[in-house]
Amino acid sequence: MNKLYIGNVSEEASAEDLETIFEQWKIPHSSPFLVKTGYAFVDCPDEKIAMMAIDILSGKVELHGKLLEVEHSVPKRQRSCKLQIRNIPPHLQWEVLDGVLAQYGTVENCEQVNTDTDTAVVNVRYGAKDQARQAMEKLNGFLMENFALKVSYIPDETAAAAATPPLGGGKRVSVPRGPTRSGSPGLGARPKLQSDVPLRILVPTQFVGAIIGKEGATIRNVTKQTHSKIDIHRKENAGAAEKPITVHSTPEGCSNACRTIMEIMQKEALDTKFTEEIPLKILAHNNFVGRLIGKEGRNLKKIEVDTETKITISPLQDLTLYNLERTITVKGSIEACSRAEEEVMKKVRESYENDVAAMNLQSNLIPGLNLNALGLFPGGAPGMGPSMGHNAPPPGAQGGYSSFGSSSFGGEGPLWASVLSASSQPLSGQGQPESETVHLFIPALAVGAIIGKQGQHIKQLSRYAGASIKISADEVSVVDANQVAPPDGMDTKQRMVIIAGPPEAQFKAQGRIFGKLKEENFFGPKEEVKLEAHIKVPSFAAGRVIGKGGKTVNELQNLTSAEVVVPRDQTPDENDQVIVKITGHFYASQLAQRKIQEILSQVRRQQQPKPSPRGEGPTLARPSRK
Repeated sequence: MNKLYIGNVSEEASAEDLETIFEQWKIPHSSPFLVKTGYAFVDCPDEKIAMMAIDILSGKVELHGKLLEVEHSVPKRQRSCKLQIRNIPPHLQWEVLDGVLAQYGTVENCEQVNTDTDTAVVNVRYGAKDQARQAMEKLNGFLMENFALKVSYIPDETAAAAATPPLGGGKRVSVPRGPTRSGSPGLGARPKLQSDVPLRILVPTQFVGAIIGKEGATIRNVTKQTHSKIDIHRKENAGAAEKPITVHSTPEGCSNACRTIMEIMQKEALDTKFTEEIPLKILAHNNFVGRLIGKEGRNLKKIEVDTETKITISPLQDLTLYNLERTITVKGSIEACSRAEEEVMKKVRESYENDVAAMNLQSNLIPGLNLNALGLFPGGAPGMGPSMGHNAPPPGAQGGYSSFGSSSFGGEGPLWASVLSASSQPLSGQGQPESETVHLFIPALAVGAIIGKQGQHIKQLSRYAGASIKISADEVSVVDANQVAPPDGMDTKQRMVIIAGPPEAQFKAQGRIFGKLKEENFFGPKEEVKLEAHIKVPSFAAGRVIGKGGKTVNELQNLTSAEVVVPRDQTPDENDQVIVKITGHFYASQLAQRKIQEILSQVRRQQQPKPSPRGEGPTLARPSRK
């Protein structure tokens, strides 16, 4: 990849002009410049220098009044599924990058490129051409932590080989998936040795001795054979009929350990003439159970059919403040239960990873967002690795199992209860963030639950989030105040919650409200909590939110999965503002709100008088670091 394409070249430019620019920036080249109308080509001595030329010149250096565009020269037959993404924030977590890339299709391979730049560079291969094209269009210029991503095609030798079948026929070359990574791209890729989500199972107390073995010999042997760390919580729930076991390992190691434990229990049952069926009981945090079940129970039904098992899940009513895990009971042969465990935990781990990526993405969209202060992860921030699951319940917890999560990801769990003890910390970063006002619509019947006895809940929520929270007197005043029709399909018995505060306060307050509605069963157990939020924007900025021909608002909806509507024929209020409606689950709504605020910030910046240029050469915006 030594050959460069130089685009946006003025018709007045000559090879000598381009050579002067390369000499000025001390970029060597190994061939003369081939100048065409509007573009040019040149060879660099090696890929490292080609990368340096792209980073220094592309979009930063002018020639005859035009900003040059420099990228790898890729023949059309090789413009297939392979992209290079540059200018990635150096400390960005892999989970965040993976989450962003996965929005546009199946990522078959993602590997880091070693460069001398301060920012990270990765080469990505998508599963299909249209996926790569969409990622190219959406991500080029996409801002992450004030770094604008730069995306370009790179030669896809596989595509070229596939386009030219070998003599005598033959199979096309397949590209293996890249290894799973953890950590930060800027610090290099590291293999992920074990799952962040441990396997937790319940076993009958009478079989615990057999699982441990004489002087611990049996459990040591299981640990050694399956390369696992196994904790048997014998002291929990004294006198209980079942004891929890936690297995830390790779997904394969967890499954092997689970199968071995089931075999030990079956052998002990035969030896002791125990005739009752011994089902496999898996513990999973309530946050992930909704997605495990799937819409109308489809996911769970498929697992049952594929594995020839019968699966039941404990009811929501069994949950307590300190025990947020549901019991998934699997009945069938050891072989069938083992296959079911693999599929169940695969779904649980996918849900966890998606939530971590979403949380990290939120923390990038809200500068200084303190994930520990939000109380969404115990003992540390997302990506902390296999330590999850070891935090003991607070003093006085009544026989609960330690769990690896405590948030209402995607509106699936009792966020309100699980983060009561989380401490509120001020937003870090330079300067005080601007306050925002969001109108969130909730069912009128839920007002009592949000306010609480003598206003206790809403006061506590206000203190925790650092926001002003008020609830409108009735739904009629909401319509009058906003000067728009009630939201489409909205129950007329709606009340408006007015939340005022900076981005982090909005995130925390709205998150708890979504979680409280789920916890209090205002939405069904298989139903996702989706609420409508209104934010006001200056009337002159509404067009920017909509975009030409609705392009911006459509992109917002595609990116965030929220419904974003700017009602037509609105009459601006006394502050010359109009309303933008956002409808979706918690993360979709938050992402849409942040993106709209980002557009408004750009509008405000453009209205400010531009300072006179100082200094020479382009400079790259860098985030503040402490």
